[in-house]
This record gives sequence, C-alpha cells and structure tokens, in this order.
Amino acid sequence: QVQLVESGGGLVQAGGSLRLSCAASGSIFSIDAMGWYRQAPGKQRELVAIITRGGSTNYADSVKGRFTISRDNAKNTVYLQMNSLKPEDTAVYYCNTEGLVQFGVRGAKNYWGQGTQVTVSS
Repeated sequence: QVQLVESGGGLVQAGGSLRLSCAASGSIFSIDAMGWYRQAPGKQRELVAIITRGGSTNYADSVKGRFTISRDNAKNTVYLQMNSLKPEDTAVYYCNTEGLVQFGVRGAKNYWGQGTQVTVSS
C-alpha cells in the first residue's frame, strides 16, 4: 500500500519561509513525477510545482522566483522550499505522485497525500 506523508506546514508571517516535505512509501520501484498542488477555500486545486525523475521542473507563475521544488529519488521524497510567502499563498498543500510503480505490481498509478495547511498572516 502506497502512502504519502507530508510535513512542514504551519503558520508564518508574510515574508517568511516554510519547507514542505513529502515522503512516499510502499515497495516503490520508481516515480515519474512528484509535485505540489494547493487548494484555497472556495477555489479549485491548482498546480504549484512539479519535478520529473530527471530533475526538470515547472512552476505556477504566481510562485516563480519564490518557491523551489526538489526531490531525493533514493528516499522517494519531494520538497518545496517556500520563501517570501504572501497571504495569498494560504491554502492546503497536497503532495502528488505521477506514474508510481511498485515492485511486483503491474502498471503505474497516481497518488495524493492527505494535505498540510499553510497559513500566511499579513
């Protein structure tokens, strides 16, 4: 059974920083892409940043230059360093894996974490 465990959320003042982590576990052979999404109250879930197994990244325009995504393939872990946080960054942040293949299991699947709250006060 695959699990994604997120950590690092919390309350921070505008201009501050937070680092989110998401560790995937469950007899994992490989993961194509790992990413972070967020959902603010009353809004749709949106992509924040994504990173491929090879290290290629893509960011939402609203976070470019402030957020940095990285991953440790050996640990099946993805990180999101968030700097210069703004009140509009307040949301529940979700970890996502695409194309996850488990040992002994045919096919690749996508998974979501349970979410971690990030609140930025003005």
